[in-house]
Amino acid sequence: MGLTCDAGSGAFSRQGTRVPRRRRAVSAAGAAHRGCEAYLAAFHAAEALLFERTGKAAKTHRGLRAEFARIAKDEPRIDQPMSEFLGRAYELKSLADYGTGNESNISLVTAKAAVETATRFVDCIANLIGED
Repeated sequence: MGLTCDAGSGAFSRQGTRVPRRRRAVSAAGAAHRGCEAYLAAFHAAEALLFERTGKAAKTHRGLRAEFARIAKDEPRIDQPMSEFLGRAYELKSLADYGTGNESNISLVTAKAAVETATRFVDCIANLIGED
């Protein structure tokens, strides 16, 4: 049930994103990795929605988050927690990618919640794109 977008061709696939498709248990060693995967799943879904609505692709993570927030505020089917998830999940990705020592630790609870929210996020966006 994943979703990816090839902004160059406008093609998207619900099968490509790893987090929702692979509902694996989050282990202590893999919590940071799962948090990062959760962000990337949401990122690709938001990217697909942006392309679907505007015909444009964001050039940066920050740009995508800003454009998604703009779309989400006018879209009643994207609730507040879903709208805020992309920014929160980016923090998990940053911790996983750049954190060192204790600051890079992501709890199992946080990682599991991120995976669950990413799944809902992807499903929400896939439904919006399917309805457009």
